Amino acid sequence: MIRGSIVALATPMFDDGQVDFDALSNLVEMHVDAGTNAIVAVGTTGESATLDNEEHVAVIRFVVEQAAKRIAVIGGTGANSTREAIELTNAAKGAGVDACLLVSPYYNKPTQEGLFQHHKAIAEAVAIPQMLYNVPGRTAVDMAEDTVDRLADVDNIVAIKDATGDIPRGRALIARVADRIDVLSGDDETFVDLLLAGGKGNISVTANVAPAQMRAICDAAMAGDADQANSINAGIQHLHTQLFCESNPIPVKWALHQMGKMGQGIRLPLTPLSEGLRADLQAGLNQAGLLSD
Repeated sequence: MIRGSIVALATPMFDDGQVDFDALSNLVEMHVDAGTNAIVAVGTTGESATLDNEEHVAVIRFVVEQAAKRIAVIGGTGANSTREAIELTNAAKGAGVDACLLVSPYYNKPTQEGLFQHHKAIAEAVAIPQMLYNVPGRTAVDMAEDTVDRLADVDNIVAIKDATGDIPRGRALIARVADRIDVLSGDDETFVDLLLAGGKGNISVTANVAPAQMRAICDAAMAGDADQANSINAGIQHLHTQLFCESNPIPVKWALHQMGKMGQGIRLPLTPLSEGLRADLQAGLNQAGLLSD
């Protein structure tokens, strides 16, 4: 099982939108050094929506090769077409990932039976550990607890990333499926509470800029040390909000640029962080001690 602090890695780009593989290499090394438990390559934060399939697989393969088994790599391979999701998952398996993360199909709004059949079909088609990803704020479809319960019986479905931010719902999900699959947080603002309730990790945007802190918080929370987890989290709590002041990954890419980790490149229809929001985010990075003098 892949547990703990998992970064939803941003994909560095040049000003013309081409992937900056040198910067990507440096980001992987940063996470190895910081003790991040795993990397999600080409998830939402990695701009999966704007990379074509060839680029998508190339970035995943590069991250796997750079990681060189020093850190687990999870390929983001979800799609709103079951056929495409199977193709991407097969390609990610071929690239050597440890697992795949599959977002619920977006825009076409499948039924609960459609969600079940979609994920079951991918799991049966590709023999690799797979993680469900429920993020209704992005997909316009919410995976019901009953559907997660059914999918938890599929052998190679091993976890769910719950990005609802609903802690009572998360607790109920843990009570129902934790004996079969791991429940991971996908919401930085509430992840400490979910981990203290029995969650097994956090797939994080904030970990892009504060990887060591996020690892320490996850370790403390998963050990049941609420005081320690909340104490460390207090130093970066503001970032959990500020990094979503505009659509992800706009703020985190701007933050990483300010930290000297990547250029300003981002692909349309996303645009660089609005001028009026930059001062607050920069102040937040300074407050967390993440900007060098």
